[in-house]
Amino acid sequence: MKKIIVLTGAGISAESGISTFRDANGLWENHDIMEVASPQGWRNNPELVLNFYNLRRRQLKEAQPNAAHHFLEQLEEKYKVVIITQNVDDLHERAGSSNVIHLHGELLKARSVENENSIIDWTEDINLGDLAKDGVQLRPHIVWFGEMVPMMESAMEEVSTADIMLVIGTSLQVYPAASLIDYMEHGKPIFVIDPNSLTIPNNPYIKVIQKKATEGILDLDL
Repeated sequence: MKKIIVLTGAGISAESGISTFRDANGLWENHDIMEVASPQGWRNNPELVLNFYNLRRRQLKEAQPNAAHHFLEQLEEKYKVVIITQNVDDLHERAGSSNVIHLHGELLKARSVENENSIIDWTEDINLGDLAKDGVQLRPHIVWFGEMVPMMESAMEEVSTADIMLVIGTSLQVYPAASLIDYMEHGKPIFVIDPNSLTIPNNPYIKVIQKKATEGILDLDL
C-alpha cells in the first residue's frame, strides 16, 4: 500500500468558516499576532491571550469538516495516509482521519505553563486560576512564535518515507513546516493545492493546482 503524506494549512479549514491565521494587515481577528501568539504576549497579558483562544475554541465547535477533509479520510481506503497539519482545529479528526500530526498544537487541549508535556484534553474556556495537575496555571496547548515545534522530527520522518505528497491550503512560508517539502525523496510526486500564487521550489515533480481545497482535490490524479 502506497503512503500519502498530506501537509495542510489554514486554507483547508477556511472553507469551514475558521479564520486564517493572518490577513493582509498582519492581524488575527484584529489582534497583533505577537500579542496573542507569543510567550511575551502571554507574560504581558495572559487574560487577553486566554480570551482570544476561548473565542477560537467556541467558534471551532460551530465549524464542520468540509469536502476536502472528508476526501482525505476516504483516501485511507486505498493508501496509508498521514496528515501533518499546521492547523490547531480538530476537523481532520472529526472527518475520520486516523493519523494526524499537529505541528502547532491543538485548540482542544491545554497544558501547564511550566511543563509542556503536561497536556490534557480541554474543551471549555480556560480562565485565570484554572490549574494543571502540578498546581500551575493552564495555557492553551498551542505552539507560539518563538517556541520549539516538538512534533517536527516525527513529521520529517514521515515525509521521508512517503510515496506521494499533497500540500493543501498552506503558503509554504511558515517555517519550519514549510521545509517539510524538502524531505520528500527526489522523483516522488508532490501536488500543491492553493488558490494563491505561491513561491514553489524548482522541482519538475511538483504540480501546482491553483484552486481552493474543495475544488483542487477534484483535479488530483493519484
